[in-house]
Amino acid sequence: MRKILGRLKYSGMFSIMFLITVISIISVTVIITWTTVRMSENFFVETFSITNSKVVNQIKESFESFNYSVVSASNNLLQNNTMKRILTEDYTNAELMRVYYDLNVQMEQIKSTFGAYEVGIMVMGNNGMTYATDHRTFWPITDEELENNVITIATLNEPKWLKYHSYNHKGESVLMEDNYIVASRAFMERMSGNINGVMYFAIKESEFRQFYTGFTSPGNDVFVLNNSSVIVSSNRTELIGEEAEDLLGYAVRLAQESEDHINANFMGDDYIVLSQYLPNYDMYLLNLIDKKTAIGNFIDKKAIFLISMGIVFIALIIVFFISRKMTNSLSNLVKQIENVPKQQFHQYVSVSGMYETKQIGNAFNDMLDELHEYVDQLVLSQKQKRKAELAALQQQINPHFLYNTLASIKFMVQQGDKDDSAKTINALISLLQNTIGQVSETITVNQELDNLKNYVFINQKRYGNRIKVHYFVDPNCVDYRIPKLILQPFVENSFFHAFNHKVEGYINVLIWQEGDMLICEIADNGDGMEVSNESKLPNTKRNQQLFSGIGVRNVHDRIQIIYGEPYSVTITSELGEGTKVRITLPTDEG
Repeated sequence: MRKILGRLKYSGMFSIMFLITVISIISVTVIITWTTVRMSENFFVETFSITNSKVVNQIKESFESFNYSVVSASNNLLQNNTMKRILTEDYTNAELMRVYYDLNVQMEQIKSTFGAYEVGIMVMGNNGMTYATDHRTFWPITDEELENNVITIATLNEPKWLKYHSYNHKGESVLMEDNYIVASRAFMERMSGNINGVMYFAIKESEFRQFYTGFTSPGNDVFVLNNSSVIVSSNRTELIGEEAEDLLGYAVRLAQESEDHINANFMGDDYIVLSQYLPNYDMYLLNLIDKKTAIGNFIDKKAIFLISMGIVFIALIIVFFISRKMTNSLSNLVKQIENVPKQQFHQYVSVSGMYETKQIGNAFNDMLDELHEYVDQLVLSQKQKRKAELAALQQQINPHFLYNTLASIKFMVQQGDKDDSAKTINALISLLQNTIGQVSETITVNQELDNLKNYVFINQKRYGNRIKVHYFVDPNCVDYRIPKLILQPFVENSFFHAFNHKVEGYINVLIWQEGDMLICEIADNGDGMEVSNESKLPNTKRNQQLFSGIGVRNVHDRIQIIYGEPYSVTITSELGEGTKVRITLPTDEG
């Protein structure tokens, strides 16, 4: 019994709140889901059956109206004796002007039958006479293409009927930008059955689409399919010309059954499909409504929201009154813990409430004590390490450099060159003061350049002026702060390792700003070297320093430690051409 009570002591609040929360969430979810699905299905089916059936019928009427205009125009052409005479008799060149004039008069009268429809009319007679109302700009097809086209062949095979076709003048599959709907009919005499030619009525698919675009919307699409399952026209223009056997199957099914609509899947989405057969076109008109979009647009969202909020509100009241006393202490503890980071982890939390809450509070306070102790030790250790590293680097002046420099000064004094001796001594004094006399880890670009110029001056006095050093520094960058002795190691490398084979050359020191970065480059035209792609540092002994212990690798590591990964040293070199060192630093004015 005590064990049971002990377990309840540690997990009683969790067990009760978990059980109540689970029951509430399950109840709310089931009720809301059931209510939403029920209302959505009933409301959508009712709205769909009434509204979209009327829409499909209106679209069908638009197609029938256009077909009536085509039928009227074709009948007028068949009954026109002037047209019959023009298409059957032979004419001399002198008579052609009059014939074309008569054709133009007749065709303009026929074209008025279409009213606002943009339709191109073309006739082709057995005597070789052809005429187009739009001078072949509306429907770009040549006489030879038209004579051998499948439209003409199909029309002559069934000369009694007006037939509709989809056409692309490139002779390939139907393309969106070159689509036409063409109605054709033969000039056949009723009594004799003789065929005098063929008439064509062409309308662009974009114009044809206007019959139904006013009834489309996102998730509510219209498709016109022929019996070959090819999409002849649609507001989904990217699908025009594609084969859609599944859509044709849905259309045939609706035509054979008594259903008004069916649920179907098209291109991975669920749709409600309505269809009407267009007998005059021998095509199918389909209306596809995306279920997700339709339900999102047509369900009573306000009613569902109010019902859901009512259910959730009741559940929250029950949970609130039952768990309020148990959660007060936990809530207060959470609030205090959230405020601890704002106080730099120096504010402890008060311990109160239930057993679990007290244990959490005590553990958190103990953690803060250990964190403070660890951070203090870490900060102290890092400070001591950085000071030791900087002090060691500043004291690493190579004694050989001092010895050789003093020997050079002695030689100049013996030669009686007092001016150069004095300048060399001053340069050495300044170099030593700025190198080992300053404790600061960073100095200005101007100070670094002064140190570098003193170093270069001493070496040129010792070894001559066969290596020239040029400085190109943006004046706006001279006050930026950079780590001490960051340029000297690379200039030293160029002096003593880059011109072993070449008699003379130059070293260019360039400093400028790019965005929020300071770029320092040391470039020479010396012998060059091999550079590792992985480390971007040389595979040679050129990083051994004669002046100090601050080598190439050391400079790179110092930059990474001080500023982080985005900043580094990269070296590019080509044998026989020279070496370029690029140092990227942040712009810092101290």
